[in-house]
Amino acid sequence: MAGTLAACGSSGGGQGSGDSKTVTLVSHDSWAASKDVIAAFEKQSGYKVDVLKDGDAGQAVNKAILTKDNPQGDVFFGVDNTLLSRALDNGLFQPYEAKGSDLILPEYRVDQDKHRVTPIDTGDICVNYDKKYFADHKLAPPRSFHDLVKPAYKDLLVTENASSSSPGLGFLLGTVAQYGDDGWEGYWLKLKANGVKVVDGWEQAYNQEFSGSSSGKKAKGDRPLVVSYASSPPAEVLYADPKPTAAPTGVAEGTCFRQVEYAGLLSNAKNTKGGKALLDFLISKQFQDDMPLNMFVYPVREGAQVPPEFVKYGPQAKDPETMAPAKIADHRDQWVKSWTSLVLK
Repeated sequence: MAGTLAACGSSGGGQGSGDSKTVTLVSHDSWAASKDVIAAFEKQSGYKVDVLKDGDAGQAVNKAILTKDNPQGDVFFGVDNTLLSRALDNGLFQPYEAKGSDLILPEYRVDQDKHRVTPIDTGDICVNYDKKYFADHKLAPPRSFHDLVKPAYKDLLVTENASSSSPGLGFLLGTVAQYGDDGWEGYWLKLKANGVKVVDGWEQAYNQEFSGSSSGKKAKGDRPLVVSYASSPPAEVLYADPKPTAAPTGVAEGTCFRQVEYAGLLSNAKNTKGGKALLDFLISKQFQDDMPLNMFVYPVREGAQVPPEFVKYGPQAKDPETMAPAKIADHRDQWVKSWTSLVLK
């Protein structure tokens, strides 16, 4: 998920897929795992993990589809529910039912007849706000999609391009879910008139444009509202030195859209055996317990541990917008095309 603020673990150029002792994971830029957890998998399985990061989730999925006949790796991690049908329709994955799939919470399971993808994590795409900015300006932060178009919030929001960015697309789908097929375009025209800024991806939006993040402060970002994740505030606490007693950022809970990320064994993968072992590992309790504080997402496995920092600083949205995968599949491309015409031209 694009909400992580740091990455660690093995990484490399993805050249080792043909080596039966190396398994290559292709992912978006926000992949992260603890070194000792990856080392435990490597010792247990006998495979070295090579990680190839390929940009924002939307960019990474598109590139994986373009290279599917000669893939860059064996497993792809990071396709989410907003882009899943594009990956499946283009034959990106081959079937494999990962060991432990029966322990994945039922609400996150998909493609149960073919098992082309395995759910790995979930989170909420939401507008985050810079608490200090709103306190200094004696302005209440927005709470809902409706608030964002009010004059008080003019020129304050930065979001990601819905055609290239996973959180950008999730935010667009949240507005479609909220305002319906007949109302979302009018909403975006209001948002455009209210000065919304659109950038290519999450890294730029959150770490350069947003005034509330530690990186954004250094970059002198001037937008106190950003499309990010409900789990971004605990990341700001955990990476701060010294750690603050409260998160410097907050979440507008009425702007959230529920995201689920999946991994799959790539079609034409050179090391299918290693890829299957890696998929099994991604839903093991060891990895699922480790994942939240590395990628700032929630586990999908029954009994996996949710860190107390998440409960305190970044709880899951109580009533996020959602959308049936079939509806996303049927309308996503047209919605993105319409959004591009409305907002970027």
